[in-house]
Amino acid sequence: MFPKLYTILDLGYVAADNAESATAALLAGGADLLQLRAKGHPPEEIEALARRVLPLCRAAGIPFIVNDHPAIAAAVGADGVHLGQDDGPLAPVRELLGPGKIIGRSTHAPAQARAALEEGFDYIGFGPLFPTPTKLGRPGIGLADLAAVQDGVGSRIPVFAIGGIRRDNLGTVLAAGARNVVIVSDLLTAPDIAAATREAKARLIAASANP
Repeated sequence: MFPKLYTILDLGYVAADNAESATAALLAGGADLLQLRAKGHPPEEIEALARRVLPLCRAAGIPFIVNDHPAIAAAVGADGVHLGQDDGPLAPVRELLGPGKIIGRSTHAPAQARAALEEGFDYIGFGPLFPTPTKLGRPGIGLADLAAVQDGVGSRIPVFAIGGIRRDNLGTVLAAGARNVVIVSDLLTAPDIAAATREAKARLIAASANP
């Protein structure tokens, strides 16, 4: 199975007015999942934006994930929600969203990755591998634990390497053991988002075909 490219529509990089065009570009470039992340924005604004973006993902057949807000994910009928390490337990979120929904967890250490697997999350993000403006003040955890987490947790649920991953270091991340990656700023700040996403996806596939 080819690696997956998880993209994030992050309002730290994209103005809300440009949400649809950025989403369309990420999808056209080959995104396999798309998350809406809008840190610091009011819930009603996030919900309205989710309702604008969701139909584009539906048309493309790509799962749409809401960051941090299970109630919004449930209200708009999103495919799932992504929870931070401090966003509480899985069980009440699973009950709120109902069966068949995707629930992911951010993890920053192997013990957290194993705990998320044992709790029953559908996937994890593991990072940030490198320092990133998306997580200001949080140091990168590096690549040393990536292969072990991928081989252990990743044999059961998808592990998405995240944090400071760009097209120019993607090969290094994959060589360190990643099979799925999240790329944010490198795509959203590119002059041509669709072309950048297409390039990242091609590098991801090529690296997996030639380990």
